Amino acid sequence: MGPAEPRRRFEEIYTEHYAAVSSYVRRRAEDPDDAADVLAETFTTTWRRLADVPNGEEARLWLYGVARRTLANHRRGQSRRAALTVRLREELADWTGTVVNTASDAAREAFARLSGDDRELLSLVGWEGLDTPQIAKVLGCSSTAARQRLHRARKRLAVELARADADLTTYGPRAVNLAKENA
Repeated sequence: MGPAEPRRRFEEIYTEHYAAVSSYVRRRAEDPDDAADVLAETFTTTWRRLADVPNGEEARLWLYGVARRTLANHRRGQSRRAALTVRLREELADWTGTVVNTASDAAREAFARLSGDDRELLSLVGWEGLDTPQIAKVLGCSSTAARQRLHRARKRLAVELARADADLTTYGPRAVNLAKENA
């Protein structure tokens, strides 16, 4: 079998059976995105196991079997993700009940008004405890750029805190002075 032969065979199988397998999957999947994922995985498996695909009409039945198992795996994965989501939601509710409620509402609201990028930068420092070189790696930028972005994010947070007239004493004297300078 030459190097082009597997590709040609796969293309023939795909062309001949795509419509039937697509219909099979769409009738059984719960939403179009799931159907697309299952269909892609079915044909990925077909490519990987091309030597196992029978010839002729048997190929369609083989593809239905692969699609059926792929759908089952997809549903099991969704069930596991849903269970994990419930468990994490409960754990986060417990965690936020003890941690977030100790923060002032004004500080939380000021943080929420920041852009997503600013919140991420400040979270990487405050929650993950990363330093500037580590943040640069996470963001895929230079340390200088990360340091500048972090400085600007801190200034914008200080402005939002000052605007909210939040009690900044819990944030340390530097934050109080920075907020006053930027107000």
